[in-house]
Amino acid sequence: MSTARSVEDLASIAAGLRSAFLRTDYTADGILNLLGTDAHDALGRGEPVPVRRACADGGELGVLIRLLLLGDTCPVGDVAAALKPVSVDDAVRVGMLDNDGRGVRAAIDVRPVDFGTGSRWLFSDLDGSMRRIAITEDHVLGVGQASLSLLRATATEPVGTLLDIGTGCGVQAIHAADFARHITATDITGRSLAMTRAGVAINDIAPERVSVARGAWFGPVGGSRFDHVVANPPFVVGLPSVTHSYRDSGLDLDGASELMCRTAPDFLAEGGTASMLASWTIRGDDWRERVAQWIPDHGVDAWVVQRDVADPALYVGTWLRDAGHDLRDPAAAELADRWLSHLDDAGVLGIGFGFVFLRRTDEPTDLLAEEMSQAFDDPLGPEAAEYLRRVAWLRQHDLGEERFSVRGGAALERVATLTGDDGWEDVATRIHRGDGPRWSHEIDALGRSLLAGLRPDGLCLDEVAELLAMATGSDPLDPGDVHALIEGLVRHGIVVPAGM
Repeated sequence: MSTARSVEDLASIAAGLRSAFLRTDYTADGILNLLGTDAHDALGRGEPVPVRRACADGGELGVLIRLLLLGDTCPVGDVAAALKPVSVDDAVRVGMLDNDGRGVRAAIDVRPVDFGTGSRWLFSDLDGSMRRIAITEDHVLGVGQASLSLLRATATEPVGTLLDIGTGCGVQAIHAADFARHITATDITGRSLAMTRAGVAINDIAPERVSVARGAWFGPVGGSRFDHVVANPPFVVGLPSVTHSYRDSGLDLDGASELMCRTAPDFLAEGGTASMLASWTIRGDDWRERVAQWIPDHGVDAWVVQRDVADPALYVGTWLRDAGHDLRDPAAAELADRWLSHLDDAGVLGIGFGFVFLRRTDEPTDLLAEEMSQAFDDPLGPEAAEYLRRVAWLRQHDLGEERFSVRGGAALERVATLTGDDGWEDVATRIHRGDGPRWSHEIDALGRSLLAGLRPDGLCLDEVAELLAMATGSDPLDPGDVHALIEGLVRHGIVVPAGM
């Protein structure tokens, strides 16, 4: 049961807030310009003093930064001037501010975020970074690293309909307004939906373009199908209970991620895609085998990317601190012990985290699950969309009859070691992609020569392989080996089909 004040009518002041924020330049750029780089960085680290000093002569924008980002108590008159045309009384009435008679302070978080197309304002509950707060069960999480990583991993190609599962503060739904004609946002808490509606209103998104529905998982949308599904579900791997709805699903261990992977294809239109965050347990076997069990055998192209792995102790400690627990406290220690015991009893050695990208087809399922621990160029969304197009192309074409080229920016790396009097000896040759995920593949001498012979207007692949064997005096190359090499390089965008 929530003890937070109701925000059900928050959207009623959204238009006025938009006017005030534009007038005072309470935008991502405006805040950076006032604070400067050093104080802005301090804001990101949760250090209020440098920010407060930078706001001293900041006028109305400085008041809004102190009020809404630092959680300071500010004089009523200063707040009234900064929020005009919204009155302090109305802001208190809808649950945005608290007024104790001595001053005004924020009851919720209201901040601008720039997705790359200008500032958008988002409403969420206070995160405790600037002042101590109690995290309630229906706490609405703000824009964190997980939501930003999903946002960057979502392709922004125009779509007709988009479903946002577990919308929270509405960050994915509001981002989707830049490329989706209609958005449906669902969540299990009315508080999340109220903040999402307020976010839609303050960002001047036509209300008929966004539908909100309360309920768990896909329940609120019945048998509807969508062009794209985006989901940052409560995927925390833990006990089958709910203490915080933004992280806990009530399903055991990685059951939330399993449910999303198994169910999402049923709600995709033909050719529709999904971008989801997910976690999975690692129990000694290959994590890929576990995730593969979640993907239907037919009708899905799936790309599963593991970005990170945490040991149980790190994982539990991180999430408990995220919820505001002091791990030295006996109650927190008891919770940590119970959580770790549950993971230990299940044989969990680690927890993987990453992305699941899906595309609905009418063909046998194609699944690639792989690690991507290397640094890569964000955003990942365009790469995911391109990967799924490459998979569709591979299904429809005979590689031996096609022409290819090596992607621009790819580089060849040769690794050699000194072997004594004989000098340098090559021990490895790798082809590197120079952009996007920056994949790297090890190839042999024949593979290197094969890639050198690829031309989009030249010979087809089988002809290049035949000519290479003749030129080197070697036995004919096995077409299966050649095709397997090129398929892997096409999947990773290192080799590009002609005309694609």
